[in-house]
Amino acid sequence: MKNNIIQSTALFFVAVFFLTSCNSKKEETPAAEIEPKTETFSLEKEKLTTELRLPAELTGFQQVDLYAKVSSFVKLLKVDIGTKVKKGQLLIVLEAPEISSQLAAAESRLKSMEAIYATTKSTYNRLYETSKVEGTISKNDLEMANGKKNSDYAQYQAAVAAHKEVSIMRGYLEIRAPFDGVVAARNVNLGTFVGPAGKGSDLPLLTIQEQSKLRLAVSIPELYTGYLHNGDEMSFNVKSLPETFKAKITRMSGALDMKLRSERVEMDVHNTKGDLLPGMVAEVLLPLNAKDSTFVIPKSALVNSAEGLFVIKVVNHKATRVDVKKGREIDDKIEIFGDLNQKDKLVKIASEETKEGDIINE
Repeated sequence: MKNNIIQSTALFFVAVFFLTSCNSKKEETPAAEIEPKTETFSLEKEKLTTELRLPAELTGFQQVDLYAKVSSFVKLLKVDIGTKVKKGQLLIVLEAPEISSQLAAAESRLKSMEAIYATTKSTYNRLYETSKVEGTISKNDLEMANGKKNSDYAQYQAAVAAHKEVSIMRGYLEIRAPFDGVVAARNVNLGTFVGPAGKGSDLPLLTIQEQSKLRLAVSIPELYTGYLHNGDEMSFNVKSLPETFKAKITRMSGALDMKLRSERVEMDVHNTKGDLLPGMVAEVLLPLNAKDSTFVIPKSALVNSAEGLFVIKVVNHKATRVDVKKGREIDDKIEIFGDLNQKDKLVKIASEETKEGDIINE
């Protein structure tokens, strides 16, 4: 009897353990089959605004190197480095004795030819008036007098041209300022030989810069040229000054430099205080504002693999890879271009391991 009770008890515990194990397996099986959810987002367009920092250079709005047109010596030097000059102001007087001699000879010839022409003209006029009385002057004499007058007039005009030429050459001995500015460089002293050739032409006599207005030139990389327009305002600063300056884009070259593959952009800077100097290197902060709204996604949604750049689009709970091109980046966002539409569902944290047609549990 006792043995029967023990056997019955053992069988009861075995049955309970078996039933408990079966229930546990039934409860665990569905949990193991549940796949984790994938976070997605709806694709939207927005205007991405970024800023670009680039080095730039300040130059005088106008700058010119002044050279000597004729071989001569420096007779008088009226300015020095840093001198402010006005347009037309006399800067340097040069001396060339041979030009003075040529001018004197030209003046003498001019006066001589003027007198000869006046005489022949007067003679012709008298003969012409006399010829009005029939039989007094032959037609041949009148024609010869007219020919002589025309010949002397041509000689007189040649003398006028020669005198003008030498006078112009004489004018080259006076170097004047072509515009209002500042003398930025001086390379001559009194008595220096200067000229259009030889050692006298190695360096300019003076360099004049317009410093009240400056040019700020910057080269924009090809990737960003489409975001800038005439009139866009930007800020810049220089190392020697704590102040931040403002300027607007005034000129754009409209073409890329073949070596740098960049577009030259210029801004006009009004240097009324004179704090900025030509030759300074500036750091320009350019705002890059998109013309139109574009697709912007989190950086985690873009996959950069050996197969290229793509995002994972969810269509009917299945993964579809869409090839894209990337644009600008800012913080954790990136601009993309591809065969996409608004409201498309994309995987927020995409992975290269997700294959085409994989089930996406949203």
